[in-house]
Amino acid sequence: MAEHLASIFGTEKDRVNCPFYFKIGACRHGDRCSRLHNRPTISPTLLLSNMYQRPDMITPGVDAQGQPISAETLQSHFEDFFEDIFEELSKFGEIETLNVCDNLADHMIGNVYVQFREEDQAAAALGALQGRFYSGRPIIADFSPVTDFREATCRQFEEESCNRGGYCNFMHVKMIGRELRRKLFGKSEPPNVVYARSTLVIVSIRKDWASGGVHRIVPLRYLSSDQYNEKQI
Repeated sequence: MAEHLASIFGTEKDRVNCPFYFKIGACRHGDRCSRLHNRPTISPTLLLSNMYQRPDMITPGVDAQGQPISAETLQSHFEDFFEDIFEELSKFGEIETLNVCDNLADHMIGNVYVQFREEDQAAAALGALQGRFYSGRPIIADFSPVTDFREATCRQFEEESCNRGGYCNFMHVKMIGRELRRKLFGKSEPPNVVYARSTLVIVSIRKDWASGGVHRIVPLRYLSSDQYNEKQI
């Protein structure tokens, strides 16, 4: 009996534990799910929920001011964000995987998954992120049960054949260009990686960080809750 339960744990046959939460660390039913979400007390992987905010979140291809926004601008904005997050989180240890979801469903949109080499590195990062803000929004971080992203990602999306679109329940991982990945991961670059089709020139935005103001698109410095409140006065 015990062997049978172990063999079906986290699968569709498991009527007790949620397979989507086990594989992806997120479930569209949230706390209303009829199956258990076993939240890990320690893990090498962190989930930063809904952290990435696309400039065209309201209407695809259109910015918040209603102006058309090009695919190149969207990719550049994303790669600025990716580099910013990588540089901050790598202060706590070696990052093996950094994935950002391109899904549209509420429980997955903008989710950031970061997998460290060691669990204690993830724990240190989690502690440092508590009470902090990014681009004017609080960072919601927690340990994630995801350790094998091959089980979490949508293979059809990688093959450009997913018919569920942005509302697929498996990860649609947003890709960065080859040049940026080499810059960040170097020789430890993950195997079998798929690159964005075009490698873009990344314009440095670090000069904007000194202003400390809250902008809609430009990534900001990470602020504690006290620092953020001071900036709003």
